[in-house]
Amino acid sequence: MALGSPMFRKLLLTALLLIMVTVVMLDLLLSRYTVSRERSRTQSHLATEAAILAGEAEALTVGGLAAWTRTAAQRAECRVTFIDPGGVVLADSEADAAAMDNHADRPEVAEALKGRRGESIRRSESVGRELVYVAVPVTVEGRGGYVLRLAVPLHQVNTAVAEVRRRLAEASLVAGLLALGIAYLWSRMLTNRIARVKDFAERLAQAQFAGTLPPGPDDELGQLARSLNSTAQQLRDVMESLRLESARREAILAGMVEGVLAVDHELTVTFCNQAFARAVGARYPVPERLPVLELMRDPSFLELLSRILVSGEPRQQRLQLAAAEGHSFRVQASPLDLKSGRGAIAILHDVTDLERLERVRRDFVANVSHELRTPLAAIQGYAETLLNGALEDSDNNRKFLEIIKAHAVRLNQISSDLLALSQIESDLSVPPLERVRLREVIDAAVRSVEAEAGLRGVAVHHRGEAVDGTVLASIVGLEQVLVNLLDNAVKFNRPGGEVWIETGTEEDGTTRIVVADNGIGIPSEDLPRIFERFYRVDKARSRAVGGTGLGLSIVKHAIERMNGRITVESQLGRGSRFTVLLPAG
Repeated sequence: MALGSPMFRKLLLTALLLIMVTVVMLDLLLSRYTVSRERSRTQSHLATEAAILAGEAEALTVGGLAAWTRTAAQRAECRVTFIDPGGVVLADSEADAAAMDNHADRPEVAEALKGRRGESIRRSESVGRELVYVAVPVTVEGRGGYVLRLAVPLHQVNTAVAEVRRRLAEASLVAGLLALGIAYLWSRMLTNRIARVKDFAERLAQAQFAGTLPPGPDDELGQLARSLNSTAQQLRDVMESLRLESARREAILAGMVEGVLAVDHELTVTFCNQAFARAVGARYPVPERLPVLELMRDPSFLELLSRILVSGEPRQQRLQLAAAEGHSFRVQASPLDLKSGRGAIAILHDVTDLERLERVRRDFVANVSHELRTPLAAIQGYAETLLNGALEDSDNNRKFLEIIKAHAVRLNQISSDLLALSQIESDLSVPPLERVRLREVIDAAVRSVEAEAGLRGVAVHHRGEAVDGTVLASIVGLEQVLVNLLDNAVKFNRPGGEVWIETGTEEDGTTRIVVADNGIGIPSEDLPRIFERFYRVDKARSRAVGGTGLGLSIVKHAIERMNGRITVESQLGRGSRFTVLLPAG
């Protein structure tokens, strides 16, 4: 742990403060104890010396006190003073007795004059320093009431106390350094453990769940570490579950053909799947927090989202998005509860194909009605004419009946083609495919149109290296396809025109059958619609040659049911070229 850690500094300073307070308190207590002990010991020593000297003083005379006082002071290593019963100093080992004041009022002397041992610690005016005094009553020349007083300077006691304090300071310094070192190591260990717990908790907050935290000793931090490890495991399980759920959601939304867009209360993107981005021509993935206005500029769509945010009610609307290249969408929008406020989610259903199918259905109904109305009206008109008297008109009645028959044949042809187309579309099962020899089918189809081709002066040729090969197809269906294509090539040709049937093999092994002509051709704007039911390029010419507009639709469905495909190329005035690709047999 670095020294700059606040926790480490606090722990270390706290330990240092406790050590200092402990040392100071110990110094004060031991100093007081040492002073008290030294004073007691000094007073006890002085009392002992005083008792010894008092015994010697009984044999002295008053005149010999001065000399004995100096000798006794040297032996006892203290100041010795002799005082008479009136408090007058008779002799002193360190001062002139005659110059000294009366000592009757001195505390220790007063006690001794009363026959008891007196003790005191006070400042001496004669020597100008603090002394420790012990005074005892003595008898001189058989007379009592005298006082023997011993004193030592207090600085001796202070010196002893200072020595004790010095030693105490040395011991305290050693103990303090040792305690400080222990506190440093303990603080560092504790802060290191706290730092590991802190780092682990921060990693959890950042969704980094790798690894575990060593629990360490069985204390509060150890319990916290075990709790964090348990929490991390639970978070790992929860995040794994959320990650799996998110992956499922992403997979589901990414696989949806419907576009999904979620926005927040500020109309910024919170989610957009690939289908939506593709629909509006945006680059995927779409970044979050992107304003919808930058994603797409469609006033109707933005107004729809704004209404959802204001009202909180789901809405449904059909729109044509300008960015979607004219595609039509049914938009379902609903409110979305977010932490930041109300959002909205919009789902785009592409209904372009449905609208196209609806249009084709309407066109089909209209075309069927129109195709049926013309022959029915003719039949009804000529029948009424005959009933109104033309039946007896030998010059026109046969002509009218032939017209009625021709229109009846046309109705039969339309109904037959409709039934064939309906059967192909409604029968979901694939017709049985077999190995079909191309030459046989092509010859049969050519024979079917030879008469019509001869009447119109159109020559039919067939060639190609694959003509003797086989394909996997339905022999009836393939013959129907070729007859329809050859019939169109003959009818929509010019006198003296030609029709070719070519066969060959593609690079992928499929067999190619081409029906081409040099007839009137098809305008380029009509090519995308020629396989629609009842669609005719030249309606007048189609009716003149007996066409129903269903042949190419039947061809397309029949080829697709045989696992093949058909394409067309044409130039107006130069002819058409239909290419059929089928699996080789």
